[in-house]
Amino acid sequence: MVFYLLGYRNLCRLLQGPHQINTYAKMDNLKSFSSKQIVTVNESVALAEELVSNAYKLSTSQWLRGRYDFKTLVDLAPEEIVHGPFAQIVRYVGQRNNTMLGSASYDFYKICFQDHAILAALKASPNLFLFPFCLYIVTHELIHIVRFSEFLQNFEAAPDERQQEEARVHGKTHQILQSIKIDGLAEVFRFYKKWHLPVDGFN
Repeated sequence: MVFYLLGYRNLCRLLQGPHQINTYAKMDNLKSFSSKQIVTVNESVALAEELVSNAYKLSTSQWLRGRYDFKTLVDLAPEEIVHGPFAQIVRYVGQRNNTMLGSASYDFYKICFQDHAILAALKASPNLFLFPFCLYIVTHELIHIVRFSEFLQNFEAAPDERQQEEARVHGKTHQILQSIKIDGLAEVFRFYKKWHLPVDGFN
């Protein structure tokens, strides 16, 4: 496969931050997940995939495997590392080998965990724990990707619409996760409370 960069989208910003900008960060001295924490992150990804797939009633064949991937800090390129957001979606166009550009191409989304931002938030808020916090972040990201893929939201929407979309997706994330019992999830809901909007009629 060959991938061509199309653009960036910052998601899951810190609560002080709709105004924050996408400032590239150097990886030097940034704290990354430990091996044990990577296991926890992978568990959160697996559960979030199941929950979002069930919420949108997507079969195995309909699910977006092969159209996105998750990467943590150690696997990110310098331009994929940012200050502020807990994760960043980078959109590429995927092209199968031996095909003309534009032929059999598709959007591929790389979800870039910002380990340093997540770990800083956990340190600043002792009642937050890695598994429920990452579960919320991953669920949020996957909802965005489903909506991009089903043309329910434009990846390159105007800033005002992006903020409205963020609030709607936070509401949908809360709706999906409130049906399960996970220790520490209530604290994550409180952390993101100001972002929630009603989700009636929202997919």
